[in-house]
Amino acid sequence: MERSADWPRKTVGNNDFTESDAVIIGAGFSGMCIAIKLIEKGIRHFIIIEKSDGFGGTWKDNKYPGACCDILSHLYCYSFEQNPNWSRLYPGQEEILNYQKAVASKYGLYQHVRFSTTANEAHWDNETKKWKVSVKVSGGKEAEFGKAYILTTDFLISGVGQLNEPYSPDLPGSTDFQGKTMHSARWDWSYNFRGKRVAIIGNGATAIQIVPEVAKCASHLTVFQRTPNWLMPRMDQNVSELKKSMLRNVPFLLRRMRADIMDGRESYFQAIIQRHSAESAELTKMCEGYMKTQLADRPDLWSKLTPNYPPGCKRLLLSDDYYQALRLPNVKLETRRIRRLTRDGIHVSVHGRGEAEDYLDVDLIVYATGFRTKEFLYPMKVYGLQNRSTDDIWKSGARALYGVSVESLPNFAMAYGPNTNLGHNSIILMIEAQARFMVTLIEVVIKARQQGQTLSITPKAARIQNWNKKLQKELVTSSFADPRCTSWYKTEDGLITNNWSGTVIEYQKLLSNIDWSDFELEGTAAKRLAGRKIEIGRVVEETSISFRTLAFIILSGLAVASGIVLKYNPRTNFF
Repeated sequence: MERSADWPRKTVGNNDFTESDAVIIGAGFSGMCIAIKLIEKGIRHFIIIEKSDGFGGTWKDNKYPGACCDILSHLYCYSFEQNPNWSRLYPGQEEILNYQKAVASKYGLYQHVRFSTTANEAHWDNETKKWKVSVKVSGGKEAEFGKAYILTTDFLISGVGQLNEPYSPDLPGSTDFQGKTMHSARWDWSYNFRGKRVAIIGNGATAIQIVPEVAKCASHLTVFQRTPNWLMPRMDQNVSELKKSMLRNVPFLLRRMRADIMDGRESYFQAIIQRHSAESAELTKMCEGYMKTQLADRPDLWSKLTPNYPPGCKRLLLSDDYYQALRLPNVKLETRRIRRLTRDGIHVSVHGRGEAEDYLDVDLIVYATGFRTKEFLYPMKVYGLQNRSTDDIWKSGARALYGVSVESLPNFAMAYGPNTNLGHNSIILMIEAQARFMVTLIEVVIKARQQGQTLSITPKAARIQNWNKKLQKELVTSSFADPRCTSWYKTEDGLITNNWSGTVIEYQKLLSNIDWSDFELEGTAAKRLAGRKIEIGRVVEETSISFRTLAFIILSGLAVASGIVLKYNPRTNFF
């Protein structure tokens, strides 16, 4: 298709329905951020592909009872679109989703998105230096126009993240169970669980939010725990109208509040990441004390709820009401192994009695068992140079240069990719750094196309290998690597494929420039980039001055100003 001179600034229309500068897969926080950064660069000829029927990603999928965020609300939003109107310190799912919808509307993202559309495969065409993306339309009426088609694009971006494909264990007899089953990420709100006998399989971050809510109205609730988790109080509370008014009308206060939250979370790094640190020991002591205080009358649960690994090895959980829910007479913590499901319930092993079993009658089974986190991009298939697939590239574990660029995949980038998850701070801070980095790559490719040239950018395999080797060396001493626990952070072989080894600020600085020597550059525009660097910069949000110093400066300034006013005010007697 012949393009006019202003095509990068025009949205994709009917005539170029299958052609675009960039295709973004996923309309959650990552995909939205990348799209907004493209628009800020004047690039509008892109498409967002989203398998569901709306924006939100994780926060559209996870709408189970009690769903909320583990990061303070004023840090869990974009730096460029801060929200002074959060109703709680820790926002609930619906409030976060409404925030995302409002942002999508404000920045005009609805004109770029194709909902109910799934990307099945993507193939790199080295001759044209373009991606061919096969998509399937699942929406009823939309599918009548065409159930499947192929998109051609200069740049392919994954915004699907790590928490998008639910995982359910393959338990013996699962097909025999005749009651209701649902995964926490596919909650069926048409089902009324009031008065029902409920089993929740899992006791991680999702389960501890669901349990207190289900316990309020289920006739009986059994919580199946495989291994215990460290838990600390959330200390959630409403945000007063006065505080919201101040944050709306004094922008400095909102920025300062966010900066202080970020500082606090960054200082939390040592306790979560460094398993042998004094901070980790102190956190362990605090969590254990909290558990025993909350369950002072239930010492029979203490040993069951106390992990033998340091905080951070598995995700550290936050809750104000989980332990209280376990004290209720209709709730039971079950640590015995599930042997099989039957038509009406669950068989569990009896400790110390060989093959003996107990039987539990159950109406509803909730799988709070997480996601297929280590299979990045699943179930989409991506084929790069020499038709090499991501299955082959990642056969020894997923890895990417800075968590963004993947070996053998030209003009491809991913947000929230391998080794970019956090245990101590807001993932949105990471996503924004990644978006700025990859949009710079996209812009270079598109400018080359504007000038009638071609360009493909592929990270060097040796650079990725060296980068990953250094990264894994840092991670092997971390809490994530502790052999006493299994988690979604690492493979069965112990390779940590999901988590970042440092602080957010360290990662932001890492992505604050592009060194073209990291990449293989091909095409007619390649020569002009060789040996160069591009400075991107970063969004600096952490404080550079303490509150005490700030208060002293403000008070000193007010004192000086008052003195000047008094000295030169003719109505006073002070000269």
